[in-house]
Amino acid sequence: MDIVYIMGLRAETIIGLHEWEREERQTVVIDLDLGCDTTRPAASDRIDYALDYAKVSERVLALIDGSQFYLIETLAEKIARMLTRDFNVPWLRLKI
Repeated sequence: MDIVYIMGLRAETIIGLHEWEREERQTVVIDLDLGCDTTRPAASDRIDYALDYAKVSERVLALIDGSQFYLIETLAEKIARMLTRDFNVPWLRLKI
C-alpha cells in the first residue's frame, strides 16, 4: 500500500458551538494521508488509474466551503466518508 500526501489545504467555513464562532468564517487547514495502490497507475502512466489528488483537493475544499458544522469532529467524519466512498480510499489519516 502506498500513500498520497496532501498537505496544507486551506478553506474558510463556519464552525463552532459559540455564537461568536458562528459570526465569521474561520480558516481550517487540512492535511491528508491517503492509502492507495500506485502499481497500476505507475505501470500505465495514466491518470485514470491514479488517485487524482487535484480532484480530491477540490472536493474536500468544496465540502468545507459549503459546511456549517458545530463540531470539528463532524467535519472530519464528513470528509473521511466522502473520501472513502467517492475515491475508494481504503484508509486515511486526517488532520484538521
